[in-house]
Amino acid sequence: MTREKNRIYFAGHFAIDTVIRFNQESTPALGGSVAYCSLSLREYVKDADIAIISNLGTVNFDNSLFDNFKGNSIDLKGIKRYPRKNTNFVLDYTNHSRTLTLKSKSPNLKFRDISKRHLEKPPDAMVFVPLCNEISPHYIKRVIQAFPDSYFGMDLQGFIRSFDNKGKVLLIREKTLIRKLDKIIRILGDKLILKGSEEEMKFLTGLNDLDEIMNYFRKYRGIYIMTLGENGSLIVKEDKDIIRIPAYKPEKVEDETGAGDVYLSIFIYEFLNSDKSWQSIKKAGELASVAASFNVEKKGPWGFKSKERILERLNKNVII
Repeated sequence: MTREKNRIYFAGHFAIDTVIRFNQESTPALGGSVAYCSLSLREYVKDADIAIISNLGTVNFDNSLFDNFKGNSIDLKGIKRYPRKNTNFVLDYTNHSRTLTLKSKSPNLKFRDISKRHLEKPPDAMVFVPLCNEISPHYIKRVIQAFPDSYFGMDLQGFIRSFDNKGKVLLIREKTLIRKLDKIIRILGDKLILKGSEEEMKFLTGLNDLDEIMNYFRKYRGIYIMTLGENGSLIVKEDKDIIRIPAYKPEKVEDETGAGDVYLSIFIYEFLNSDKSWQSIKKAGELASVAASFNVEKKGPWGFKSKERILERLNKNVII
């Protein structure tokens, strides 16, 4: 049974994002999956308790970046501040590809930093959305022990990144990393909802065929989502047929940053408020896909819409 009002926690770093598009550098903006997930969910519905668990470096962080959060009742009391530089990414977009460079990083998350007030209020879902390996398997294991009845979301991107000596993000498929991910997935078990992009899922599985990738996850429990950009998304569970979700057509494309975060956030909310049937999971995927289509229409964390607006676009059924 879920509460009348869902409680959802998002754990990971905030980022300062500097976006370069067509060689034009934008003004640094608030980034990070915790921002996109929480803000999109709050715009989507008002009947959810949303909290962020994070570590913030204050040395290079302008508090005006938090203006997005003013008056929207997202709980920021789980943010621990450090006199360090905050996580800062440069995102360089060229020909629909993205190069990421990490300029600085906030301290890793520690279980002991989770406040007593959050530990005493178990969430319906705890969503792990790291950017640069700030969440460890040990952290996840302790969280599961603290919240044994919760569901757990997981965004693959921040668990698989490595960095060269200049901070450029690399994907290097090493056995130790794959074993670590396997351990995390098995720890989370049937309470897991994992999302990864096509590139990330190919990296994790070592496979290229999309159906083979999704079938790879049948050996695990939980729900697995692969986002495919303008080709939609795929969802699988160990004993169910693959669900194919279309991508919905945006009015324009200004910024693809955070689309996957929006998808995951809306999907988890809809999943929590469903009967958990495979048909309801398909509907959750459709709503999440539409929400992501709105996100790309604006730069930065601003392209979020209410559930009513998302249903309007869904009912028009204009797919790519």
